[in-house]
Amino acid sequence: MTDAPSSAPSTVTVIGAGPAGLMAAERLASAGLRVTVHERMPSVGRKFLLAGRGGLNLTHSEPLAPFLDRYDAPARERVAEWLAAFSPADLTAWAEGLGQETFVGSSGRVFPRTMKASPLLRAWLTRLESLGVEIRVRSRWTGWKDGALSFDTPEGEQLEQPDAVILALGGASWARMGSDAAWVPELETAGVAVAPFQPSNVGFDVAWSPLLRERFAGQPIKGVALTHAGRTVRGEAMIAAYGIEGGGVYALSADLRDAIARDGKAELTLDLRPAISRQALTQKLLKPRGKDSLSNWLRKILHLDPAAIALLREGGPLPSEPGPLAARIKGVTLTLTGVQGLSRAISSAGGVTLDAVDDHLMLKAKPGVFVAGEMLDWEAPTGGYLLQAAFASGAVAANGAAAWLKAR
Repeated sequence: MTDAPSSAPSTVTVIGAGPAGLMAAERLASAGLRVTVHERMPSVGRKFLLAGRGGLNLTHSEPLAPFLDRYDAPARERVAEWLAAFSPADLTAWAEGLGQETFVGSSGRVFPRTMKASPLLRAWLTRLESLGVEIRVRSRWTGWKDGALSFDTPEGEQLEQPDAVILALGGASWARMGSDAAWVPELETAGVAVAPFQPSNVGFDVAWSPLLRERFAGQPIKGVALTHAGRTVRGEAMIAAYGIEGGGVYALSADLRDAIARDGKAELTLDLRPAISRQALTQKLLKPRGKDSLSNWLRKILHLDPAAIALLREGGPLPSEPGPLAARIKGVTLTLTGVQGLSRAISSAGGVTLDAVDDHLMLKAKPGVFVAGEMLDWEAPTGGYLLQAAFASGAVAANGAAAWLKAR
């Protein structure tokens, strides 16, 4: 007598081959499910590779409480659940399991030792292949047709009817990388609530003087403290021809964007020397200047570079008295008059509302369909927080799909 044949494994289709989609695929395949990934672009992980162009910041090493404070308040509790399922320590261990040694930078950010995304992605794809994950590129999801998933491919329309689906199609920034939000009408037709997309981690318009714009566009202002509406962050700002951008600005971008939408403008204050008190700074400025110009003197005693000094002068002629000059250095106030659009944003806010999914990220209106990554309505600054939540949401969606299939 021979043993009865075992039943075939359940099939899952993952749509979108960014960090969230590939993490979901790995989790599902590791659980013994048959997984197919569809990606509309000619290759996978394009936005992931772009994120690693200047050094791949995977996550952050800070304690969980301040880590969670980086996420927008409406989504913070849900993101906390994702990080409980796949924490920063889990992400670091996962990368090292792929042979990518990591290190913690001076700012607490976690990077692969190579600083690049491409070696990690190559190792990841090798693992996925070993798990039997099939990846189909140039396969664009066009919606549901007679209950099946429809894909536009070089060979024509292809239909697929899996046991479960994970959507990880990205938000609305970097459309040329595949995140164009073309999926919104299909989900809205299916009864899924989608919040309008807005730019996040984006620059803001400032009416610079011609001199500053022409001479200093592209110059960083390092080691500053930025304050808006009583909230202060440390980071870097970058002067752009249109205004200001950079990691410190991005950390406040949600509040700045909302203030401009509400009031037509927003005030951003820069402390160019946050490590020294105003009183101590005034004492430094009491030293005789000699024959030095004011700019040279500021460079010598405070190590302010020409871009920072030009920024000081945007508020008018520099005060000659130490006290008022110290006050200017500790509080350069900029008026932001506009927000750069989605085409220039690093990420986006908006998407599938968190009320539209259950705790396992399954769409309440479409049982068996799960959502992960930037498709969901959450927001975070750069610095490892974006990637961490994208990876974690992919893990949660995969866990949810596996549990749902098992319960069936």
